Amino acid sequence: MHVYSARRRSRRGADSGGRAALAAVAAALLIAGTGSVVAYGASDTDGSHHDVAGEESHELMESLDSFNEPRLSPSGQIAPGAYAGAWAHIRNMPVRTGNWSEVTTSPYDEDAPHYRDRSASNSGGGAGHSAGRIAALATDPTHQGVVYAGAAGGGVFRSADDGRTWTPIADRLPALSVGALAVAPDGSLWLATGEATTASDNYLGSGVYRLADPVTGSFAESDKVGGTELDSASIHTVTFDKAAGYVFAASSHGVFRRPLAAGQSTAWTKVLAPCAGVGIGGVACGVDGHYADIANDIAVQPGSDGRKLLANVAWRGGAAYNGFYYSDDAGTTWKRANPTGAINPAEIGNAAFAYAADGSRLYVSMESPKLLNKSSGSGVYSVLAGVYVSPSGNASGSFQQIANSSSLSTSGSAMKVNEIGAGYQPGSQSWYDQVIAVDPSDPDHVYLGLEEMFESRNGGATWKSIGRYWDFGMSCFSYDPAANSCDGDVMHSDQHALAFSQWKGGTPEVFVGNDGGAYARPTTQTTAGWRNLNESGTLRNLQYYSVRAGRMTDGSGDAVWGGLQDNGVSLLAPKSATYQGAQLNPTGEMVSPFGGDGGDQLVNPANGCQTVGEYVDLALQITNNCGYTASDDGSEDVITDIAPGDPGARFIAPFSADETDPNGLWVAGGQYVWGNTKTWQSTSGADWTKLYDLGAGHSASAVASRSHVTWAAWCGPCSAVDGTFGRGIATDFGGTWHQVNLPAAFPNRYISSLAIDPADASGKTVYAVINGFSRHWNEGPGAGYGHVWKTADGGATWTDVSGDASASDSFPDAPANAALVTRSGTLVVATDLGVFTSTSTGHWARLGTGLPTSPAVYLSPSPDGGQLYVATHGRGIWKTRTP
Repeated sequence: MHVYSARRRSRRGADSGGRAALAAVAAALLIAGTGSVVAYGASDTDGSHHDVAGEESHELMESLDSFNEPRLSPSGQIAPGAYAGAWAHIRNMPVRTGNWSEVTTSPYDEDAPHYRDRSASNSGGGAGHSAGRIAALATDPTHQGVVYAGAAGGGVFRSADDGRTWTPIADRLPALSVGALAVAPDGSLWLATGEATTASDNYLGSGVYRLADPVTGSFAESDKVGGTELDSASIHTVTFDKAAGYVFAASSHGVFRRPLAAGQSTAWTKVLAPCAGVGIGGVACGVDGHYADIANDIAVQPGSDGRKLLANVAWRGGAAYNGFYYSDDAGTTWKRANPTGAINPAEIGNAAFAYAADGSRLYVSMESPKLLNKSSGSGVYSVLAGVYVSPSGNASGSFQQIANSSSLSTSGSAMKVNEIGAGYQPGSQSWYDQVIAVDPSDPDHVYLGLEEMFESRNGGATWKSIGRYWDFGMSCFSYDPAANSCDGDVMHSDQHALAFSQWKGGTPEVFVGNDGGAYARPTTQTTAGWRNLNESGTLRNLQYYSVRAGRMTDGSGDAVWGGLQDNGVSLLAPKSATYQGAQLNPTGEMVSPFGGDGGDQLVNPANGCQTVGEYVDLALQITNNCGYTASDDGSEDVITDIAPGDPGARFIAPFSADETDPNGLWVAGGQYVWGNTKTWQSTSGADWTKLYDLGAGHSASAVASRSHVTWAAWCGPCSAVDGTFGRGIATDFGGTWHQVNLPAAFPNRYISSLAIDPADASGKTVYAVINGFSRHWNEGPGAGYGHVWKTADGGATWTDVSGDASASDSFPDAPANAALVTRSGTLVVATDLGVFTSTSTGHWARLGTGLPTSPAVYLSPSPDGGQLYVATHGRGIWKTRTP
């Protein structure tokens, strides 16, 4: 997550309260919460906005709520099996003719010159070409140049040329959320689904898959290993114990084991779950079931003949069961370690392990629940307990501390207080980004990934930052490219994965996966610089929140915009496009006029260079020239802040143009519903007017307007953690604003989208789309089945148009994210498990073929209405002919 000042603080999202959640795969999120976490930062005082990280961790925690709450309301929990049930239904649904094609196939250059507005862009910071979050990496030990990358929400990609180009090999699996990748002793590739970084957008998985021939093959549903034991789980690590003949998985439900040579259908066995008394007895739990038995890592000690294992089982927010657990019999029985030396057993949180290749040393990176739950008033905040080594390799130590936040910040880090500002030092997000690994050929050569990448070549005695957060604020940095002297030891922030290559006859390399894709360099390299593995644009796993398009005024085609997780707002303009004499896209690549997290997006259909982008919390910014800066140093101000300043906006807050008068009225929602009649002439937040107060503690979840009739859905509290979940709908249909009386059968769940039927000029016919799962999976009052509801009388009555749940052509019981009524009157709904269209009232079909099973989160029409765009959260933007 990249950050700067109050105006644009980050590259990834965040969430203030930090909630925990456990929902089911592509339809549910990993446990993601903790106690309240607050980070503090200075205000911007110098006109540039890249030197203060003020609210970084606060925002990352805030994003957790924004993604969890829609899927978990009203009860805050989802029963296992929700995902599997929905997927089984979808497989039997009819399919409406049509083919999806990928739109975002060009490389994405976040450092593109001439898109460097200093108040809004991260361009020039050093990240270069970017992709989406990479959660796992593996190299093929016998096939030189073959690398596998696991995308957070986009499946698995394979490279046969050392990371230069990539091919997706898992698009047809039911879950594209990747937790771990590992190559087995027999050369097969094991994929554990369910990302385990506990971020805002971690989807759980559908189990573990084994691809026998990963060099040429692709994953299929038939490659699943085991039964349903690891469905609806997140899996952080898969590791092989060749000597003992087992494979282990560290999951959100504990540690599981399975004979390595067993048949495909042989079940996984849970071997360690302290709260449940599995593998060990007498351990107090200290938390409820949602936070129990979370296994973050497991490692086999080399040289122990496969007998000695070490697991970290801990909830990042703190729990009585938190600890290191070891086994001396290949995982059959376990004991709780009592680490001695520098590690305080009472401070153990989320930890990562790395043994030297000969087992002689054990390195540990560890987050501190105590620090995570502490509100820091000092302005300096890190939750990293430290980095440690057991020189004997013994799980009980004695441990020596070899690094902490303070020492790492002086290693060339961009996160030193006087570089980035108070409030965001190394390890601030070690509950989210934390990975450690040892060079297989040198037990003293250690790589540590936090927000930045660090390296030690002397066993931790000294460290060097070899992958800075960014260059902004550094003494070497200048907005003038000719005066910028920063070296190449910089990459995208937030490190999650490390892997090594040791190909015969090849140069050993280290591969790094982070929120911006993948990078590599030789392990022997001591000079600055990385090989950016995103440059080809074939690692296409961008995680979009939105998509909008507008026709270029020069007639060159359409400009496609989209808000992204931790990668700003992308712009894909035609290669020949010009605006006011400037050639916007001479390289044909996508660019990033807005940095940080991108949210919702608004584009003028008649002028693709006019757009409003959202940072977070309804922080709206407008540009009328595609964000193009003619100068080399970005000194001109081409992006203007027009945020209304709402006190209760959600992390990704809704805003939209009136569908019949897009240049005459915009609406936006937070605690208040806002209207703006200056639209593309807006110059400040003062151009917004309060239309209606949804109520204290309420926050808009969806807005829509047509013929100046406006509808707004809201939640509040939006989470069961904050009290009794509430939701509602308000409208000014009839001439005055009022709350709509929803019937008792209307689901008491999060309303994620509203769509006004264009065939009804009065604005009284509206569809409401419901997120989450039905009562069968989510206990709570009014948690009924329906996901799509309709009113034809201005909200006086509502009808469930989801269909008969037992019929194959009913709407699937899966979280619904967005709705759109096409110009022909066809209702289309995007869900966590694909896009669906209504064929007649109560009857539904899957829309088209060729769309990967990455969550579909946003729908919008092309400027002429002939094409339908969908934003996926993990496989970029796609389009099909409008039904």
